[in-house]
Amino acid sequence: MIYPQNFEPKIGFDQIRQLLSEKCLSTLGAERVADMTFSDHFEEVEERLNLVTEFVRIIQEEDNFPAQYFFDVRPSLKRIRIEGMYLDEQELFDLRRSLETIRDIVRFLEKDDIEGEDSPYPCLRNLAKDILAFPQLIQKINNILSPYGKIKDNASSELARIRRELANTMNSISRSLNSILRNAQSEGVVDKDVTPTMRDGRLVIPVAPGLKRKIKGIVHDESASGKTVFIEPAEVVEANNRIRELEGDERREIIRILIEFSNLLRPSIPDVLQSYEFLAEIDFIRAKSLFSLQISGIKPALENTQLLDWTMAVHPLLQLSLAKHDKKVVPLDIELTEKQRILIISGPNAGGKSVCLKTVGLLQYMLQCGMLVPMHERSHAGIFSSIFIDIGDEQSIEDDLSTYSSHLTNMKIMMKNCNERSLILIDEFGGGTEPQIGGAIAEAVLKRFNQKLTFGVITTHYQNLKHFAEDHEGVVNGAMLYDRHLMQALFQLQIGNPGSSFAVEIARKIGLPEDVIADASEIVGSEYINADKYLQDIVRDKRYWEGKRQTIRQREKHMEDTISRYQAEMEDLQKSRKEIIRKAKEEAEQLVQEANARIENTIRTIKEAQAEKEKTRQARQELTKFRESMEALASKEQEEKIALKMQKLQEKQNRKKEKKNKDTNNTLSAQELAAQKAKQEAERLASIAPGAMVKIKGQSSVGEVLEVNGKNAIIAFGSIKTTVKLERLERTNSAPQKVDNSTKSTFVSNQTQDSMYEKKLNFKQDIDVRGMRGDEALQAVTYFIDDAILVGMSRVRILHGTGTGILRTLIRQYLQTVPGIKHFADEHVQFGGAGITVVDL
Repeated sequence: MIYPQNFEPKIGFDQIRQLLSEKCLSTLGAERVADMTFSDHFEEVEERLNLVTEFVRIIQEEDNFPAQYFFDVRPSLKRIRIEGMYLDEQELFDLRRSLETIRDIVRFLEKDDIEGEDSPYPCLRNLAKDILAFPQLIQKINNILSPYGKIKDNASSELARIRRELANTMNSISRSLNSILRNAQSEGVVDKDVTPTMRDGRLVIPVAPGLKRKIKGIVHDESASGKTVFIEPAEVVEANNRIRELEGDERREIIRILIEFSNLLRPSIPDVLQSYEFLAEIDFIRAKSLFSLQISGIKPALENTQLLDWTMAVHPLLQLSLAKHDKKVVPLDIELTEKQRILIISGPNAGGKSVCLKTVGLLQYMLQCGMLVPMHERSHAGIFSSIFIDIGDEQSIEDDLSTYSSHLTNMKIMMKNCNERSLILIDEFGGGTEPQIGGAIAEAVLKRFNQKLTFGVITTHYQNLKHFAEDHEGVVNGAMLYDRHLMQALFQLQIGNPGSSFAVEIARKIGLPEDVIADASEIVGSEYINADKYLQDIVRDKRYWEGKRQTIRQREKHMEDTISRYQAEMEDLQKSRKEIIRKAKEEAEQLVQEANARIENTIRTIKEAQAEKEKTRQARQELTKFRESMEALASKEQEEKIALKMQKLQEKQNRKKEKKNKDTNNTLSAQELAAQKAKQEAERLASIAPGAMVKIKGQSSVGEVLEVNGKNAIIAFGSIKTTVKLERLERTNSAPQKVDNSTKSTFVSNQTQDSMYEKKLNFKQDIDVRGMRGDEALQAVTYFIDDAILVGMSRVRILHGTGTGILRTLIRQYLQTVPGIKHFADEHVQFGGAGITVVDL
């Protein structure tokens, strides 16, 4: 494909790339956006568009697509290809979470195959069919890392031993320090509220400088103000040294574990990298899908030919820009086919010609890059092998090029390389030089384009190009409409006639003196002015008759619908009539059978009476009367039934007509009712605010709203928090029910109970957050407290150390906000003191 290097900026595609990059979850997708290319292969474009279309459906219809962790660990994986290199804790944590995301995405896309059904996302499923998920690697990492990304104590037996000894030594130091501290406090050497703290990794006691000799030990540091020194008592020096040694042993053991895992991972790195390419592709497709939803993009009917048949096409960047000011873009209807390949657009300045040109270039380029485009579903689009564009001023001091020279250079490139599969886009064709010769050269170039059967959109003001379009097959005129009465552009393209520049009208609107306008009209000649006016009248009349034609078409469509409806009703009536007659015949047949039975009974009676004349005569009379009564009854019943059925059908037709008239007359009231319902729904959603009592529609459990995020709300049902869509909630005045933990809930499955029992058996009542950053420690404590409440623990311990006291303060501030906590305090001095917080639940 061939097009100028500055093609993308001129049509605005570089801004599209920027918007797409912002929607990517990681550098994985951002790299794909940067490498996104134009394709002229029909099958490739079709597949790209199908992938995005399917993902748009996932975003609209699915709530559980795994898109939490898109980490780019490819640089880390490439680094550890060297023997001896290893992944650190954070890199290992990112690897595990991203591998789990890849595994979950593959499972999501293959779930219907597993269930024996056809996948609703066949293209995405095909993309994921050969992707490896590495469950063994994930399990191995789970054996090494905790859920919060820290090396587990049981990652190896040696690490478990080191950490046990480290904990015992720390507890011993803590007890010794607390004993020394109490003695110092009783002697008045240290204030009552002082606690042991950490300096350079060693537990020390803060003391005033004047009293530092009262405590035997090593001075490690002093405060910035000089009012406090930090002393390590002699009794704990050796123990602190031992802690340093154990910490060194711990680091070496962790590195050994990480090196061992990296050695295990190294042979699989090429396959893992391939899986990350899949993750990058998913991130890229997701970004394009989100952007498609933002601009209301769709996949038009794609054909493997050169074609533009677009309805209600919109420039996406202009659409987003105007939407910020509550304005709408005027959509573009355009058609380029084998019979009208080149469109010559004329019309007033600032009438939308250049926007029309850029819309065609941008949407076609987006489409062949695999992006959905904003246009109507009935649109048809084709594939072009190359796109050429000539927009704007390309003056160059370095290359000694004027505006006209640059245009001619572009024309030369286009004429040399264009063919029947090319699309050319030229703005102000022939401009930049003396009009007469510029128009002549432009007409000659246009003739070459037409001979090469090239497709294109060209804007111009030259009359000779408009005449050329009228006289040559394959070229067609188009006009940007202008309202001469309101003196404003309509930004609508109309194909079939050339447009007027409205130079006189625009000059008069701007306020140019009438004598100047009169002089200009005299200079150009009355013939030109009249021709321009005639052209304006033609355009105006065409707009008028086009409106009339649309109205007639709508009425004809309405008439055809009405005729079809009445024909269907007549067919139903005929079917009903036939059904009534059929049932009547069946009933008559049944009466005949009853009569035959009566006749046979009468004959039997005559035979039994041995042919007595009197009895025979009576039997014959009874039979005659019965036959006459049956015939009369059958005839009367049949007539009554048919009449009744016909009456019911007529009443049904009348009711339909009355209902239709009523619906027609009450359209406004229905709209008002819909608006009233919308208002009530908005008020209901507004009433669901933090602190409100709500329940899920169709359920009786009452919960409290903790937080509202967009269309979702976080609800607390007792000690359980859950996220629910606002549309599923309703406000209630009832108080939330208290949960009785001793009562077994009838809605909890046995599998869930078994899982909870196993979780309770494996739950540890202590958590160690020393050495973590504040946010990491708070996250770990949050999960720990939630699990403790979930499994029903009555008491847990949080080991945060003393240090500067910041970690202790942060954790206790959080504990004050948890409703399930009854009380928390320091551990007993003998068991850790202020370095441990005991929490009663």
